[in-house]
Amino acid sequence: MNFTTKIPIAKSNAPIDYSSRIVSLGSCFAENMGEKFDFFKFQNTTNPFGIIFNPISIETIIERAINLNYFTEDDLFFHNELWHCYEVHSDLSRENKEDFLLNLNQILKETNQQLTSATHIIITYGTSWVYKLKSSGTIVANCHKVPQNQFDKEILSVEEIEKCLQNTLDLIQKINQNCNVIFTISPVRHLKDGFVENQRSKAHLITAVQKIINYPLSIIHYFPSFEIQMDELRDYRFYAQDMLHPNSVAIDYIWERFCESTIVEEATSIMQEVASIQKGIAHRPFHPQSISHTNFLQNLSEKAAQLKVRFPFMNF
Repeated sequence: MNFTTKIPIAKSNAPIDYSSRIVSLGSCFAENMGEKFDFFKFQNTTNPFGIIFNPISIETIIERAINLNYFTEDDLFFHNELWHCYEVHSDLSRENKEDFLLNLNQILKETNQQLTSATHIIITYGTSWVYKLKSSGTIVANCHKVPQNQFDKEILSVEEIEKCLQNTLDLIQKINQNCNVIFTISPVRHLKDGFVENQRSKAHLITAVQKIINYPLSIIHYFPSFEIQMDELRDYRFYAQDMLHPNSVAIDYIWERFCESTIVEEATSIMQEVASIQKGIAHRPFHPQSISHTNFLQNLSEKAAQLKVRFPFMNF
């Protein structure tokens, strides 16, 4: 007897392995998946400019990185004792303007290199709702706690999102024609927008993405993160205490479904080796000075060294 409706997910025709170079961009759920890639020691970069939720802002930062359109002082503003940029997350904000600008442009340069060499770019869209700065009409990635009366809130139409996604694909293909792009919709519920408004937002994203993946481009793939949370995990026990974000059990389950469809089976044994080492590193012994623990650490170090010979990019 089945107690859930399991979503069929086709195997990727361009699966990820340990030679893959991955760039993950988008909402906080992109961070959840990025942490999994990092734990298993894949070659992964997650949100170099911080969490970004809406399609327009993701396109904007990709365009800036690909065209190496460096940030200038005109892109910065001072608020609440920090320098900010409307295109990036508040985590990057700094007290010193020169340091902030230098850091942004260093990240920009690195992101250009990462996008150029990536084999897979995973983009997780969170919402269709956007905030426009009244003074310029510019859609921002983050409001940085600037008073809400400085912004107009709008929902992007399906057509606007579809055009945005196509522009994003065109930009990526401009510098990396062989890269595979995986679109997914975040399962996080944005109830601050309202219950009906959240459903509208997700529906616009899903409709636009489905239109795009029907284009005759083999590089586009779709992974149903949102659908798995809504249908396979249809219960509040799979949510965190805020009842909005997937909890660790849900994230682990969605990751398992991702592995089944998008990571080559041959990588499984390597992932198990990495997990064994990671768990060993995280272990906190009762008697750290004991001979048995010293031997345990020595064995762990040897396993890590053997993996690093095979995969020089792995660091534990």
